Amino acid sequence: MSNIKKNINPKAQAKFRQGLALHEKGQLAQAHSLYEQALNIDADHSEAIHHLGIISLQSNDYVRAIALIEHALTLSPENPAALNNLGMALEDSQQAERALEVYDRALAIDPSNIDATINRGNVLQTLQRWQDALSCYDSLIARIPKNADPHNNRGNVLLALKQYTQAIESFDQAISLKSVFPQAWNNRGIALKALKQYELALHSFDRAITMLPNYAEAYSNRGIVFKELKQFYAALQNFDQAITLKPSYAQAYGNRAGLHQQLKHYDLAYQDYNRAIELNPRIPALHGKRLHVQMHLCEWSDFENRLKHIKEGIELGQPTVDPFTLLGIADMPELQIKAAEITVASDYPETAVLGPFALHKKNKKIRIGYFSADLRNHPVSYLMVDLFEKHDKTKFEIYIFNLGQTTKDPMQARIAAAAYQFFEVGHQTDLHIATLARSLSLDIAVDLGGFTIDNRPGIFALRAAPVQLGYIGYLGTMGANYYDYIIADQTLIPEQSRAYYSENIIYLNSYQANDSQRKISEKIFTREELGLPVKGFVFCCFNNNYKFTPVTFDSWMRILLAVPQSVLYLYADQEIAQRNLRDQALLRGVDPDRLIFGTSLPREEYLARYKTVDLFLDTLPYNAGTTASDALWAGLPVLTCAGKSLASRMAASLLTAIELPELITYSYPAYETLAIKLATDHLFYGMLKEKLHQNISTAALFNSDLFCADIEKAYLTIHTETLNSQRSVQ
Repeated sequence: MSNIKKNINPKAQAKFRQGLALHEKGQLAQAHSLYEQALNIDADHSEAIHHLGIISLQSNDYVRAIALIEHALTLSPENPAALNNLGMALEDSQQAERALEVYDRALAIDPSNIDATINRGNVLQTLQRWQDALSCYDSLIARIPKNADPHNNRGNVLLALKQYTQAIESFDQAISLKSVFPQAWNNRGIALKALKQYELALHSFDRAITMLPNYAEAYSNRGIVFKELKQFYAALQNFDQAITLKPSYAQAYGNRAGLHQQLKHYDLAYQDYNRAIELNPRIPALHGKRLHVQMHLCEWSDFENRLKHIKEGIELGQPTVDPFTLLGIADMPELQIKAAEITVASDYPETAVLGPFALHKKNKKIRIGYFSADLRNHPVSYLMVDLFEKHDKTKFEIYIFNLGQTTKDPMQARIAAAAYQFFEVGHQTDLHIATLARSLSLDIAVDLGGFTIDNRPGIFALRAAPVQLGYIGYLGTMGANYYDYIIADQTLIPEQSRAYYSENIIYLNSYQANDSQRKISEKIFTREELGLPVKGFVFCCFNNNYKFTPVTFDSWMRILLAVPQSVLYLYADQEIAQRNLRDQALLRGVDPDRLIFGTSLPREEYLARYKTVDLFLDTLPYNAGTTASDALWAGLPVLTCAGKSLASRMAASLLTAIELPELITYSYPAYETLAIKLATDHLFYGMLKEKLHQNISTAALFNSDLFCADIEKAYLTIHTETLNSQRSVQ
C-alpha cells in the first residue's frame, strides 16, 4: 500500500479497501466489483488496477493480468509487489525472459523482497540456468535460514541436475523447518524414486497425501512408483485418483496413458493421450506417443497432420517425439539425429560426476560389457545369444548387464551361461551400474538398447568404459558424443549418409548377428488350420502393427488388387487393429476377408509357420529386423523397399548378406511390380526361392562363426587405437 499515489480520493480508497478485504477471503467476484467501483470514482487508482490484475492472474487470464498490472505500473512504477505479480503473469504465459527482467526490477527497488527472490529463482529454473538458480536460493538461505521454502526450491534444482542425494538433503532440511510441508515430501519422493529406493519413495508420497489429501501430484507420482514395481492395479488407482482430484491435470493423463500403453490397452492409452494433449500440448514427446499408439491400433485418422506437427517441432528443437517412435513414422535421418540430440540434451546429458576416465593398464583379455533390458525371450536375445556363446574366451572376457527383469527363462539362462560374469542390475541406478562397470575395468561397453523401452543411456552418459558403442537394439544414431561408435555395414549406412550419425561407424561385412542354433518345429502346418485359403498366393507380414503406415498399406492393397485370389496374412494382437485394417482395406476397394490374422505361437512353431506362406512383404520406414531374419531362416523370400535411414535399410542389409539383392527395391512402384511378378511368375519365384534355400547354409547372414570373427576383429581394432591414442575421456 505504500506505493499508492498521494492525494488519493478517499471514497475510491474506501471502496478499494472493502474490495481488498473480500479479496483476502477469496471472494473474487465481489472484490472485482468493488475495485471497479473504486475506478469509477478515480480512474487512476493504481492499486485497484493492480488488484484487478491479480484477480485475472488468479483466474489464469494472463493476457488481461499483464495488461492491467503494466497499466498500474505506469501510474506507480516503483511498486515491487506489482512488479512481482507481473513477473508471475509473464512466467505463467511462457515469457520467462521477460519475467526475469521484471523480477530484477523489483529487487533493484527492494532487495529484501523474499517473494521476488524466490520467484526469480523459479524462473531461472524454467530457463535451465541451474547454477544461477542455486546461487539465488543459497543467498536466500543465508539471509533467512529458518525459511523452509528456499531449501525446497534448492532441492528442486538439484533434482533437475540429477544430484538426487543432495536434493534429498535439501528436502529434509525443508521438512525439519516446516512440520507440515507436503510439497517437500512429494519432491523427496521424486528424488528417492530416481534412486530406485521405491519403498522409501512410497513412504514420502504417503506422508504428502496424509498432510494434503487432495494432492493430485503426489497421487500421480505414487502411481509412477507402483508402475515401476509392476503393481499395475495400484498404479492405475493412483492415476485415477489424481485425475479425479484434478481433472485438468495433463501429466496425470499422460502417466495413465503410459501405463495403458505398457499393458497394451492401446485404445485407452489413445484416449488419455488425446486428453493430455488437449490440456497441455507442450508436455515432451506426448504427440509422438499418441501417434505411436495410433499405429498400434492401425488408427490413422489425421495421420499426415500429426506427423507434420511432429516434424515441425523437431525442426524447432522441441521434444515432440521420442527417437524410437520417429523411426517408424519418418524416413528422414536428418530429423532422426535432431530428435536424438534433443532427447539426450533433455534426459541424458553427459556428466562428469565419476570424474575423468583415465585409461587403465592393458588387460590380459579385452573386456567387453554388453548392456540390455531385453535379455530374455526377446528378439534382441534371439539374435545375440550365439555371439555371446561364440566369443573367443581366450581373447575376450564377456560381462553382461541385465537392465531388465530377472525372468530365468531358457533364453536368459543361456545368455547368463555364456558370460564371464552376468549382473542383474535392473534395480540399480545408472550411477551404480556405471561405477560397477568402471570397477571391472571394461575396455568396451556395448549398448544393445539405445532409446528402446527400459534401456538406460544414462549409464553411458556417465562413461561405463573408455570406448562405448551402440548396436542392434536401436536402429539409429544416439546423437550423443559419449557414444564413440555405431556398428553398421555399407548397405545400412552408405557413405552419403554418414553425416546423419554422431558416432564413428564400424563397418562389418554383415551387420546382423544371428543364432545358428535356432530351431524350427517339425510341425507341418496346413493352410486350413491357419485360416488360409487352400489356393492362391499368400503374402504375409508379421512385423509389429506400429510399423504399418498408411502409405505402406496403400501399396499392399494395390498388390492384392493386382493378384487375384491372393491374401495378406498379418499378425495383429489387438481386435481393434484387425477391425481397423479391415475397414481400411474396404476403403481401398479390397474385400476385408482377404486380410487374415495369425495368432501368437511358440517360437519354434512361429518359425515353422513361415513355410506355409509365399512371400514376406516388408514395411517402410521401419523395416523388419528379427522377423525378416526369421523368415529367411525358414526359407521364405522377403521383399523390401529400402529408404534412407538405418531402420529403413535393415532388410536390404539382410538380403545383401544372404546374396539376394534381387529382392531389394527402392520405390513403392518397383516394390509393387516385383511383388506382383513374384506372385504371378512361378518360374521366377521358384528360382529365387531355390537360391534362398541354397544360400541359407553358405552366405554370410547365418554364418555366426564368420560374424563373430568379424566383430571381434573390429573390437580389437578400436581397442588398440584407443590404447595407442592414450586419450582420456570424460
